[in-house]
This record gives sequence, C-alpha cells and structure tokens, in this order.
Amino acid sequence: MRIGLLILPIHPWAEARRLWRDAEEGGFDSAWTYDHLSYQGFRERPWFGAVPVLAAAAAVTERIRLGSLVSSPNVRHPVALAEDVAALDDVSSGRFTLGVGCGTTGFDASALGDGPRSLDEREDRFEEFVGLLDRLLTAPATARTGRLHPAEEARTVPDRVRRPRVPFAVAGERARAMRLAARYGQAWVSCPAGDLPPADCPGRVARRLDRLGELCAEQGRDVKELDRILLTGYTTERPCASVDRFVDLAGRYAEAGVTELVVHLPVADSRFAADERVFARIVEEGLPQVRPL
Repeated sequence: MRIGLLILPIHPWAEARRLWRDAEEGGFDSAWTYDHLSYQGFRERPWFGAVPVLAAAAAVTERIRLGSLVSSPNVRHPVALAEDVAALDDVSSGRFTLGVGCGTTGFDASALGDGPRSLDEREDRFEEFVGLLDRLLTAPATARTGRLHPAEEARTVPDRVRRPRVPFAVAGERARAMRLAARYGQAWVSCPAGDLPPADCPGRVARRLDRLGELCAEQGRDVKELDRILLTGYTTERPCASVDRFVDLAGRYAEAGVTELVVHLPVADSRFAADERVFARIVEEGLPQVRPL
C-alpha cells in the first residue's frame, strides 16, 4: 500500500515550502493538492492556485510524486490546462500526475459565470474534456471543434518528459467516469462520502473495483494496469484518529484492492481537523507498517 498526502493550497509559500518538503522527508509516496478556485468551508480563507503551488513544490522536492485532485472543466479549459500540465511534468522531471474529475456544484462551479449544471451535463462535459486532453497531450497539433470545448490548431509544443503523455488519475464512481478511467486512465480515484458505517466502506470500494475491472476488460485492459487511489476524509472512518486506526484502515483497503491511500494534512477548524501529535506519530510509526519494503 502506498500512502499519499493531500496538502490544501491554503498556506503562504514561506510555510508551504516546509510542508511539501516534510511530506517527502516523512516517507509519503505522493503529495497532492486540490485544483479549485476555492473549496467548501474555505471560501473566506486564503486559497492559492494549484498550478503555481505544484510547480513550486516540484522545485523543492526530488522524489515524491505530485498531483492534482482533481482538475475539472468547472475551472479549466483543456487547451490551457494541457500547457500547464506539460510545464509541470517538465519542472517535476516526470513526477506529475494529472487528476481529473467532472467537478461538483456550488460557488466554485459557477464563479466563472457558467451557471449550475446537472450531473448528466457535467458528465457530458467531462467526457469531452478528458478525450481532448488526451489528444492535446499526445498529438503535435489538435484541430477539433468540440461541442463544449472548441480547439483550433492547438499545439502543446514542449518536449514530453513521459510518452505518450502525463498519466491521468480519473476520479468518479458513476459508470461514465469509470469508463473514462478504463479507457484513458493510468489510475482511478475513489472518494467515498457519507455516513456509511466504517466497517462497510472497504466493501463498497471493493464492489466498485470489481465494476472497474469489468470496464477495463471491455477496453482490453487489465485493471491491475491502473493504480487504485482512495482519497479519505469524507466518511466517518477518521483514518488519522490513531496509529492503530490508520494501520487497520490501510490494511482493509489493501485487501479490497486499493493500491494508494491518500490522507489530508490536518487543518484546524475544518472537516480535516486532527490531532497534530497523533498525525506525527502516524507518519513516524504508521507509514513504515503499511508501505511495502
């Protein structure tokens, strides 16, 4: 089981620099941030752009994988995003993973003046978004007039660090998003939410992974070709409540088929609050117990 850390983009760089370096030095396999204009309870608090934060993080780290969880068509156009992705891949020397999702509703989704959309509309837009990103990051030029994302002679010129392109981590538990993960993804991201009893959560994810396996088979792929990432923090499981809870939860999800568990760096006065002393013990004592030798 690999372990990732989600660092919210809320810290001035003088402070954030240390957090990203600590993630690497503490033994995390990956470090991620949210790609939003703002987020839930943080609307009235500082919130920095994901792309410059990730570029800065790449410059002060050497080993740890970096990524967005997730970039969406709510705030990104594929043509501009492809240029940013190529730059992040270059600055990080090939350590960047592009997490993509269809986006949610709320003020973040409508900040650009694009009114609220139904889930079906968001999925329509997401399907075109992912397909166009794939084209932009693999072809020297793209002349395609999309229904929702037009592109005319768009070019992603920088040399690619990885070929054919940066890996995609496709988020979503509905069938259409999972089909996109099976077709385009190098990883699938699950973010379970709700009040399901903690003991039942790994089983739910295991069932989704069974479905992902079926969809991969339809594409002529083995589900084991994909990393299976679980983003925690939206259920009642509380993985950072104690070292034992963290180790037990990681073991349960490993048995379910998850290959990477992502936890949030604690943030006081938020849904991601946790005892920082306990979290430090998890880093020191818990990570060595769950990561492969």
